[in-house]
Amino acid sequence: MTKPFKTLDDMGDITGKVVLVREDLNVPMQDGSVSDDTRLRAAMPTVLELADRGAKVLILAHFGRPKGQKNPEYSLSKITRPLTQVLGREVQFIPDCQGEAAADGIKVMRNGDIAILENTRFHPGEEKNDPALVEAMAAIGDLYVNDAFSAAHRAHASTEGLAHKLPAFAGRSMEKELDALAAALGAPVKPVAAVVGGAKVSTKLDVLNNLVARVDHLIIGGGMANTFLYARGVDVGKSLCEKDLSETAEAIFDKAEAAGCIIHLPYDVVVAKEFAANPPSVRTCNVHEVAEDEMILDVGPSAVEALGDALKNCRTLVWNGPLGAFEIAPFDTATVALAKTAAALTKEGQLTSVAGGGDTVAALNHAGVGSDFSFISTAGGAFLEWMEGKELPGVKALTI
Repeated sequence: MTKPFKTLDDMGDITGKVVLVREDLNVPMQDGSVSDDTRLRAAMPTVLELADRGAKVLILAHFGRPKGQKNPEYSLSKITRPLTQVLGREVQFIPDCQGEAAADGIKVMRNGDIAILENTRFHPGEEKNDPALVEAMAAIGDLYVNDAFSAAHRAHASTEGLAHKLPAFAGRSMEKELDALAAALGAPVKPVAAVVGGAKVSTKLDVLNNLVARVDHLIIGGGMANTFLYARGVDVGKSLCEKDLSETAEAIFDKAEAAGCIIHLPYDVVVAKEFAANPPSVRTCNVHEVAEDEMILDVGPSAVEALGDALKNCRTLVWNGPLGAFEIAPFDTATVALAKTAAALTKEGQLTSVAGGGDTVAALNHAGVGSDFSFISTAGGAFLEWMEGKELPGVKALTI
């Protein structure tokens, strides 16, 4: 199948070529060490393939929020050794991402060498997508590869501008991500289900409005479900609830009905008088039996079983956000149970499952099924904007 963007397979002979590769190296640090190397490992396939094909690989990335100023605290030199360890190859460091310092660093590189360029955000023109900075970056390279989907929702010099100045290609991680997203909402096998959880409806209004027109089943969980229940006349006690969004929730119900989308809300719930681990007051009840001094903290077992049955009739699943307050037991039960059902259906080949967002990744890993979904995106803002149906500048710039 022809892809709407060029990949590394379309690059031809790149021996001796200087390839600028945009990666996401914005990793969390603790006591001077990388505390989670997921993003470094995600860069491996592209960086190693380009090096093995004889290119001089220059990695472009941002780190932290230096606000256009050079700041040693945010220097990417700190990532050189961790990336060396992950790649199993020596990684050099070049103290600028454009200009003379960059050019001098490239002169001593041999074919197959890998180097990290200094933080792109040390230049105020990066976040402004300044044409002068784009020109200066493009001047040091021959080809451009964007492998950072997690930064693709930003129209910055290194994520969008360069794609218009140099022959542009999607890296392996970007390619994998875009293929998975196309399978989930671009041209999915129907019926399609979406799980959308989280605390507040207000943060995911655009997501909900986009999805009701595109999926067959919309499963709403977390604090968001309370707002929808309240809109339907359910007394949710002292649960987290955006009562001022009742009319908005009703409008989403109407839009879903017009589109033939079934919205699933819990009819039994797990409640407690306090939000704490294993509180003595925890109980399961019908949604109409929530007391004034109780809060809904998870979806009940009967509803979870019904949701599992709904998934068994679907062929595609998009998941963003937990069903309950999964960080604290026993309010992780529903999220874990439905995640395990989705994972089992995926392993049986019945379901294509795509999930994304920080809380979602944590929840699925907590359920022990992180590796069983078809694809899990580690992108936060970019994944959310994709679910909202927005065009991502970094992706659009790669489109042929």
